[in-house]
Amino acid sequence: MKIGYIRVSTTDQNTDRQLEGVPLDRVFEDKLSGKNTERPALQELLRFAREGDTVTVHSLDRLARNLDDLRKIVGQLTERGVVIEFAKERLRFAPGSSDPTSLLMLSILGAFAEFERQLMLQRQAEGIALAKAKGVYKGRKPVPDEKVTSLRRRVADGEPVPAVAKELNIGRSTAYRLVSTNAD
Repeated sequence: MKIGYIRVSTTDQNTDRQLEGVPLDRVFEDKLSGKNTERPALQELLRFAREGDTVTVHSLDRLARNLDDLRKIVGQLTERGVVIEFAKERLRFAPGSSDPTSLLMLSILGAFAEFERQLMLQRQAEGIALAKAKGVYKGRKPVPDEKVTSLRRRVADGEPVPAVAKELNIGRSTAYRLVSTNAD
């Protein structure tokens, strides 16, 4: 079976350019950061792929932004008899093959993807610090008092925090923090 894996970092990004024109029997798609492997479609793909299948990914950084995760996923698939291909880099990893050049390229390109992510996070932190120093960045707006009151009352009445948070459009971790710091 020919399986495709597509990933973009946010829900408003478009996946159309990835694996366009590649004939696939099944596609798994995530719209989440590649910072770790805790992505629903990736986990489903890892459970689904069987010996003899070929998994095609647009590029290394679409599968993982961390060299350890990249090596682990490629190893996990090939150990189970699954071929994995990276279209952009033209790399292919098959069960039982250990082409030294391909393994080197995987390591080098994976390290660059990880390096790129670290640089992006560093630039982001520097930008936020600069904006804070200028008084431009104030962080997120606080949750309105009426929502906090409603959240606390409903949770005290036995409703689950995640359900109430979702209904009130409050982040789950923020809701737990607001409930635990019941400062009324």
